[in-house]
Amino acid sequence: MKRSILLAAVLMLPASMASGGPPSAVGPVSAVGPAEAAPSATAGGPVEAGSSAGSGAAPLQRAGDTTAAAGPGATAAWRWPLAPKPPVLRYFSPPPLPWLSGHRGVDLGGAAPGADVVSPAAGTVSFVGVVVDRPVITIDHGDGLRSSFEPVDSPLAVGTPVAAGEVVGTVNPGHCPLAACLHWGVRDREQYVNPLQFVLDLRPSILLPLAGAP
Repeated sequence: MKRSILLAAVLMLPASMASGGPPSAVGPVSAVGPAEAAPSATAGGPVEAGSSAGSGAAPLQRAGDTTAAAGPGATAAWRWPLAPKPPVLRYFSPPPLPWLSGHRGVDLGGAAPGADVVSPAAGTVSFVGVVVDRPVITIDHGDGLRSSFEPVDSPLAVGTPVAAGEVVGTVNPGHCPLAACLHWGVRDREQYVNPLQFVLDLRPSILLPLAGAP
């Protein structure tokens, strides 16, 4: 196969195939380096998300725990809802059909009961209440984007404006069976999307031909 045809085939691969795709449940992720890339996971062990050597992705602009959102539909700087930066205990794994079971968000570790939860971006509280048996808070960020957190106790009322990084509640125990965690979901209008795309660079690496190659 000619080099140009092979290169074209590689570039057409979806991100999930190009990077190996994270599983729905793996060990913790620790992010390092000034530019973060999508983690490549091996079940049962910790994963590091760092800058990829030879990656074609441009570095993200960072200020403290704030990362300029790189995902599609992102319009402003987003940050992690927990500080310090939490490990990811379970990844986004949406169902193939809306009515089937799946994991429509991510579970973040390092969330001891009573830990502060902050708004990842500016917005307005659109829901505070109990869903099934867990306290939930939802923040409308505008442009159809909404973040939901559970289990979170919040003193805020619907309609309260919040700034990025402002405390919106505290973590309750009960979501993860083995360790305290925070579930973070993001919807783009009515579709659930991967929350990590707003705080990590999930773009795949791109292979470029060598200079002077035939």
